[in-house]
This record gives sequence, structure tokens and C-alpha cells, in this order.
Amino acid sequence: MITLIGKSLADKGLKFIHYGASIQCEECRFKATCIDSLESGRIYRIKNVKDTIHPCPVHDGGQVKVVEVERALIKTLIDSKKAFEGSRFSYTPRQCDEECSLRELCIPEGLYPDDKCKIVKKMGKPPKKCPRGYELTMVLVKY
Repeated sequence: MITLIGKSLADKGLKFIHYGASIQCEECRFKATCIDSLESGRIYRIKNVKDTIHPCPVHDGGQVKVVEVERALIKTLIDSKKAFEGSRFSYTPRQCDEECSLRELCIPEGLYPDDKCKIVKKMGKPPKKCPRGYELTMVLVKY
């Protein structure tokens, strides 16, 4: 998928979260290419950077580059009994009000309820035990 990103951010491998368009984007002639192809709240990874540069009043430096992006893989924690590489599941955020160091992995940014996910890599046990006693395994998922 092709989009535009600030010239100073246009590095292969960079991950970013799309939070939606600025008011200034509404009248921009590049809006369809820049904003409309991205889904708000999703994490993307730059696969390729093109040489093309366009003016942009929103980005620092006033310029954007054309980049090819893909949805980024997301690291999350799931029930250990369901953690098999290659398996698919429908993402359901864990109902937990515990404020612990695992929260960002249990309920990662970029995944929405009912997203269809595939486990790309099983990464083992989390850095610390779940305070609620859940048996969790860290996985890398594609959605």
C-alpha cells in the first residue's frame, strides 16, 4: 500500500501508528494517497521509500515522501494453550483492570476486537508472571 510520510520520518523499517487526518488534510490534493488508504489506530511498517517528494504543510520541514507500507506485526500475550505458530484466532482483548507491566502486551495498540490474526512466531513466556495467574505466551501476530 502506498502512502506519504514526513520526509524526516521516511526510513525503511520505521513503524508508526496512524491516528487519523489533520483538518489541513481535508482539502489537500494528496489526501487520497496519503490518508485514505490508512486505517486509524493501526500500526504500519515502511517497506520501501521512494524518491518522490511532495509539499505538505502538516509535516515538519514541509515535505513528505512516497513510501510503501504494510501492517506491522504486533507482539501480544495470549493463553498459552492457544499459542501455536501458524494458527489463527479472532482477537478478543483480555478483560483485565490490573495495572501491571504486561498490560501493553495483553492489550496492544493496533489490534481491534474480532481482528482475524495469525500467529507468525511464538516468542515464549512473558518477562514476568501475570499477577492474575493467567498462563500466557508472547506471540507475534499478523492481522
